[in-house]
Amino acid sequence: MIRVLIADDEPMIRAGIRAVLATDPDITVVAEAGDGHQAVELVHRHRPRVAVLDIRMPGTGGIEAAREIHRTAPATGVIMLTTFGEDDYILQALGGGAMGFLIKSGEPEELIAGVRAVADGAAYLSPKVAARVVAHLASGGAGALADRRTAARMRVDALTAREREVLALLGGGLSNGQIARRLRVVEGTVKAHVSSILARLGVENRAAAAVVAHEAGILPPGAPEQR
Repeated sequence: MIRVLIADDEPMIRAGIRAVLATDPDITVVAEAGDGHQAVELVHRHRPRVAVLDIRMPGTGGIEAAREIHRTAPATGVIMLTTFGEDDYILQALGGGAMGFLIKSGEPEELIAGVRAVADGAAYLSPKVAARVVAHLASGGAGALADRRTAARMRVDALTAREREVLALLGGGLSNGQIARRLRVVEGTVKAHVSSILARLGVENRAAAAVVAHEAGILPPGAPEQR
């Protein structure tokens, strides 16, 4: 059973998230919070596998809460809920240890997929979020976009062939176990590859590495490509 905490300052939003998650028999909501401070307290009390946090809340917001959860309760993976126009907040959350990013107006199936992916230790960027992040990073225009894509591809080219393969699957939202099964290797080998990838790319977490994979255009077949 995947234990989940929900944090949003709007009760109706929390109710909607809870209703969507209730459609999956393997997911249970163990606590709800109205702000980031309460979310951190409830994470320590209930030890959920996943915390779904609104990126902006009064008082202690989702970004600050994500950092504190990442620091004090690293076994809890954090998913950030965002709306269009919050690109700067998304970039801040990437550096704060968040593992998943979802658009509030996205499909219900994305919420369940994101919770399951983060529960398995994977990074999850909804296609809309990935597109927004890549576009925001390249907001200087077409030339800047081309420069970022070239830079991302150069960083990826510095990886070994196997590391590039792992990064592509990571960018597609697969967990270490799923990558191991796909590549027919043991999970420990995948963990070692992921650690090496993060170090070589100079990023702090899987979500940031997934952004590089999206920028470089190396997602696996069937994954949404960014243009």
